[in-house]
This record gives sequence, C-alpha cells and structure tokens, in this order.
Amino acid sequence: MNDCLLSVIIINYNTCAMTLECLHTLYADIEGISAEVWVVDNASVDGSLGAILSMFPAVKVIANSENRGFGAANNQAMREATGEFFLLLNSDAFPKQGAIEQLVNYLQGQKQVGVVGPRLLNADGSLQRSCYRLPSPFRAWMENLWISPLLHRQAFCDDYARWTHDQEREVEFVIGACMLVRREVFEQVGGFDEKFFMYAEESDWQRRMQDTGWRVKFLPAAEVTHLGGASGAKEKAKINRYFFDSLDYYTRKHHGLLGLVSMRLAMLIGCSLRTLLWSLVFVVVPRRRAIAASKAQLHSWLCVRQATHWRIIGREA
Repeated sequence: MNDCLLSVIIINYNTCAMTLECLHTLYADIEGISAEVWVVDNASVDGSLGAILSMFPAVKVIANSENRGFGAANNQAMREATGEFFLLLNSDAFPKQGAIEQLVNYLQGQKQVGVVGPRLLNADGSLQRSCYRLPSPFRAWMENLWISPLLHRQAFCDDYARWTHDQEREVEFVIGACMLVRREVFEQVGGFDEKFFMYAEESDWQRRMQDTGWRVKFLPAAEVTHLGGASGAKEKAKINRYFFDSLDYYTRKHHGLLGLVSMRLAMLIGCSLRTLLWSLVFVVVPRRRAIAASKAQLHSWLCVRQATHWRIIGREA
C-alpha cells in the first residue's frame, strides 16, 4: 500500500524565485489530495535551498553537490517517493486550478495508460505545443526536405504541428514540463536513462514505456502554464549542444549507427539549404537582417556540427 496518492517532483537549478512561485501554485492545487512534494536541487548557487526550506518546510529536499541533469535528478526522487503516481513538474510550470486532480483521476480510470500530459499554455495564454512524434531518421528527412508541411494531411507525415491540442488523444510523447506517471511504470520500465543530461530523455522514456505496452495520452482539460527555458535562458550555445548531443544518442540507441548517419545526413542537407535561404533573406530583405543573420549563423553552426562532431554519448548502449 502506498503511503500517499501523489508524489510531486520538481527539479531546481538556480531558479529560486520561480521555484517558490511554482510551489505556491502547486500547493493551492493539491489541497485535499494525499500528496508529498519533492524538490531536487542540482547544486544551485542562488540561495534556493534556504528559501525553499524556510517557506515550505514540508517539502522533501534532495541537495546534489553537482548538476546531475534532469533525468538523473528525477530518478533520485522517484526512487525515494511513496506516491502511487509521480507528477514531474518543471519549476517554470504552474498548474491551473483543478489540473492535477484531473490528471490523477484520468490515470485512475485508464489502467492501460502509463503517462498523461496536460495542455500547456504560454504566459500570454496562447497554446504551447507539448506533444510530438518520436524522433527517427524518416522524420528527419521529412522535416529537412520540407515534405512534412506539404503532406501534413497524410497520417505518415502528421507531426501534430497543425493540431490545436483541444481533444484527448493518444500521442507518441509529451514533453517533460509536466507529466503524470504511474509508479508501476517506473517499477517495470525503470527511470530515465541517465546518459541524457537534458533533452530527449522524456522521449526515450516514453518510447520504452510503449515498447512494453503502456500508452501515452494527452488531456486538454488539464491546463498548465509553462514559461519554458528558465534554467538555461542565459546559456543558449550550451543548450544547443545538449539538445543535439541528446538527439544523437537517442537516434544511435533506437535506430543504430546507420540510422544515426541517415539522420545526420538529412540534417546536414536541410541546414545547408536553410543557411543559403537565410543568407539570401539577409541580402534582399533589409528589415529582416537581424533575424536572418541569427538564423543563418545557427544553421551554419549546425552544418559544421553535423559534419564533424561524432562523439556520441552512451555509444555503448
């Protein structure tokens, strides 16, 4: 018998004010639910731990001496948590009233569903895409050759980009900003692959869930405001490296070396075309020179990276 119904897990990394706001919002929404709250701090230096313990003494804290990344930090808390369900919640995600109860009720009534994600909103209330297809070499070719937008009505090219996220449906994966997971799934499938430092770990985890028969669902009735990018807002170059390193590892892990080569070739061609396109925009559309220069620089960096960077994390997996 589980000690409580819900274990909420928040990873904090130098987002003190935001984490405190997240906790305020969270506690208002879980009132009446048998719940515990965990905060895993990844070696913050902004006074987070003291502030959290002072304002929320009931929070269970794990203090890391180094930044262990998103997946490893969540695993630490899931191994210690006692809830029947685990709510993984970003420090920059703020549930709207009743959202968590709706997610819990949904999993209680859908025994074949391993994870459910809410409808995410930007700070201005506009929709934020939160459901995606799993990465694959095939999808890389479709996207980099602009085939997906042309054939978006075809099921094999549907990437959810034009879907309004207004109906319950089964999806391939939901992003990790807010997702409710069964303890049973964690016990059966295991936690996040800790070779991912950040990015792609949730898609890898949900693929492994589906490989063992669990389903992934999206529930629009539950809404959560998600600001996005809080922990890495000042480290764009490093974040880009983490993202593409993780994509490489995911592809190597699930599609093999040939799949990785195919994906990298698709991206190399696509980024080369985009570099040329944005360079042309820079020359002929003066009012868009700032954004054109930024886009051309990003895609040219990615061209070089995809052609030369072959140190893949977790190669032995």
